Amino acid sequence: MYFGAKRRYINTLPFLSFPFLRRLRRVRCSFDVHSAATLVRASATSRLDYCNAILAGSPYSITDKLQRALNAAARIVSDTRKYDRGLSHLLHEEVHWLDVPQQVQFKLRATVHRCLRHTDLRH
Repeated sequence: MYFGAKRRYINTLPFLSFPFLRRLRRVRCSFDVHSAATLVRASATSRLDYCNAILAGSPYSITDKLQRALNAAARIVSDTRKYDRGLSHLLHEEVHWLDVPQQVQFKLRATVHRCLRHTDLRH
């Protein structure tokens, strides 16, 4: 994939995720933590995780936009605000999400492992 398509991919995903996250933030008080985490995982983080293998080896300036969307999703799950402290602790310890570059590496390594083990790639 050439760089222009990668740039469009990076610019489009947060654009699609943030409106949903804003709407979810408004009704967050109606959900418990588990339900909010399920909603966020089903919609926002699945969009961020889709086709992120093309980001392998990308610089921080490229993955930063996706990381901001992931941070916003984690803040909705935990019901914290933008400038509250401890977001990285929240991402890694409580919600158990990886940062975007780590997600890309994990996805690539899992795909290679499945190819080497001759298992089905759809799961």
